[in-house]
Order: sequence, then structure tokens, then C-alpha cells
Amino acid sequence: MTPRTELDSYLGTLLEVGKFRDYGPNGLQVEGKPEVQRLVSGVTASRALIEAAIEQKADALLVHHGLFWKGHDGRLTGWLKARVELLMAHGINLFAYHLPLDAHAAYGNNAQFGGKLGFVPDGRFGDQDLGFIGYASQPLTAAALNALLKDRLGRTPVMVEGAAGQTIRRVAWCTGGAQGYFEAAIAAGAEAFITGEISEPQAHLARETGVAFFACGHHASERYGAPALATHLAEKFGLDHQFIEIDNPA
Repeated sequence: MTPRTELDSYLGTLLEVGKFRDYGPNGLQVEGKPEVQRLVSGVTASRALIEAAIEQKADALLVHHGLFWKGHDGRLTGWLKARVELLMAHGINLFAYHLPLDAHAAYGNNAQFGGKLGFVPDGRFGDQDLGFIGYASQPLTAAALNALLKDRLGRTPVMVEGAAGQTIRRVAWCTGGAQGYFEAAIAAGAEAFITGEISEPQAHLARETGVAFFACGHHASERYGAPALATHLAEKFGLDHQFIEIDNPA
């Protein structure tokens, strides 16, 4: 058993929580049992994940997307009340890390995503250095990179090819809703940019700049940081850990 306070302190230091400007609170969002032995990780603190954690008799839940975000007015009603009520009724601690988990060099979403695709990072770009840039393990066409993404992630990305027939070596990526980083990726010298989502302007930018754009799905691109971090915690503190995947088409 590990004290909740020890986990909270360790995670805050490891992920350098204090240096990020974020959209919500990072760290312990809902206080549960004072001691943790069984840890469940997942992408989002949805009701389905909370119910699955209850079935596993979890003492703590570690996620990327927590419950509280900028713009919430603080009232515990409706769906938010239902989720918090379940956590508190079963004494489950909720730890949530948003941008700090995206950015971490070893256990973060971007580090884990790049490793899954065989990319070798050699730099950062974008606001708060959240974006990663580096090299593919071998030169690829846009179609070949799209096929690699489909194979590794289990879903077909939205692809906007840049220059026709271009060979891609230098790749930039930032998981989740980072389509707004596309111009920074172009400025950093990327020949392709991979993220979770696409908005209307990115298709035009890809065609006009010759830089390929791939949108793999917000959830699909962010499935790897939370379980990697939780696995590390399990090894360091002797915890039982299980990652639970809640399907999300987004």
C-alpha cells in the first residue's frame, strides 16, 4: 500500500506540473482512500471508466482527461455529479494530468505515440514545447505513412497529402486536439504533421505548403501516456495496475 499523498507528490514532481499553463487542475482531482494498492488507468474519467474501475476494486484512477475544465461553473449537477458521486461512494482517488502528460519525455502521450510509430524525436516545437519533431525510421510516402498509422492505431486517419509523391523523412506530431500547431510544425521543418483532429484551415495549408497532414483521432492518439505512466508507478511503488480501454470514435 502506498499513501495517496506520496503518489500525489511524486507525480507532481515527475511531470513538472507547476510549469504548465493548462485548461484545468492537474493532480488529485477527487480524494478517496488514504492508501493505494490497486490502480486503474484510462484516457478519460468517463462514467464507463469509473464503473469499470469500481468493478476492479480500484483505489485510484489515473487519467489524461479529468473532470474539471476551464469554463465549468463549479456546480456538481447532472453527469458531473453522477461521476463524482460514484468516485466518492467507492473511495476512488482520481488523478488527472493533461498537458504535463502530453509533454513528458518518457511517459507522455507524445513520447509514447512516437515510439509506437518508430519515430526518433530530436526536438520540440509549439506552445510550451508540447509538439515533438524528429525522423521516421525510414523514408515514407504519404500513403505509406497513412498505412503505418492505420496499422498501429487500428483506425484509418484523415489524410491531406501535401506535395504529390513527396518522400517524407522529417515528421512532427502532437497528440489530441493539436491541429492549431500545424503552422508551427511547418515552420520547424516538418514534411508531415500528425495529430488527433483536423479543422477546416488545415486542409488548405497542407495543399498550399506541401506538408502532409494526418488526423488520427483524439482518443486514438492519446491511449498510450496514462498506461505507460501507471505502469511506471506500479513498478516503483509495488502497485497492482490495469489499463482499461473505453472505446471512443473521436
